[in-house]
Amino acid sequence: MNQIRRALVTGATGFVGSHLVRRLVAEGWHVECVVRPRSERSMLPVQAICREHDGSTCGLTDLVSGASPHVVFHLASMFVSEHLPEQVEPLIRSNILFGAQLLEAMSSAGVDALVNTGTVWQHYGTADYDPVNLYAATKQAFEAIAWFYSRARCLRVLTLELSDTYGPDDRRSKLFSLLRKAASTGDRLAMSGGEQLIDLVYVDDVVDALLVAASSVLLQPSGYMRSFGVLSGRPIALRALVNEYLSVTGQSIEIDWGGRPYRHREVMVPPNCTPSLEDWQPSVGLAEGIRRMERLPR
Repeated sequence: MNQIRRALVTGATGFVGSHLVRRLVAEGWHVECVVRPRSERSMLPVQAICREHDGSTCGLTDLVSGASPHVVFHLASMFVSEHLPEQVEPLIRSNILFGAQLLEAMSSAGVDALVNTGTVWQHYGTADYDPVNLYAATKQAFEAIAWFYSRARCLRVLTLELSDTYGPDDRRSKLFSLLRKAASTGDRLAMSGGEQLIDLVYVDDVVDALLVAASSVLLQPSGYMRSFGVLSGRPIALRALVNEYLSVTGQSIEIDWGGRPYRHREVMVPPNCTPSLEDWQPSVGLAEGIRRMERLPR
């Protein structure tokens, strides 16, 4: 009988995390999740065990030791596209402090395989490193800390730099939720000029990439650390993306193009300077992804 694979997942209650947990459970993994007290867990299957993090490094060490995972999937993060002063502390706590605690807990518990999630926004333009915003800077800061743990504590770390993700059960206030709301209310939607290119990856393809990454990192030697991009390779202009959504769903929305300015350091072309993840290709095209997201018949 094959040994049951064991996974520990942070960020399990988030959009990608909940889809990952459901897939792991469906494929026979024993899954434990690091969650915050009073976090919303309705999207998690009953087979997944939720462990509350008390905020301490010692508490997280006990949690990791008790779970004894073969691999840790680190998806927990706080995302803010343009931060306010009062968001600096929570960004640091969520994206750097908690991550450092996790690495220390893994090292102390003898767990050495980590699949981390970064962002293509760590590469403004085509730079090896130039963060689009503070969020991206905190993701890079965590990787710098992980570098120490890979070298000094022999952890194996594989980071997937994600682009835009989408799919069903997405509660984030992002493009498709805005379009859905405008279609239902009839309100006119103010948007930017719509010339920026967006690279969208359907959530099932993202989960596929995470599973490929897990298989890969477990085969690597001690001290391994690499980053790979997870991109569709088919970027589409925002205006064309909105038109595709309306075409597939048959909806009509009044849009005020140019009604709001571009963000500071708006990403007009998705960065593509990180090697693609080996043994992975996206399989869900945009039209099919929208149909699945909106649960429309083919």
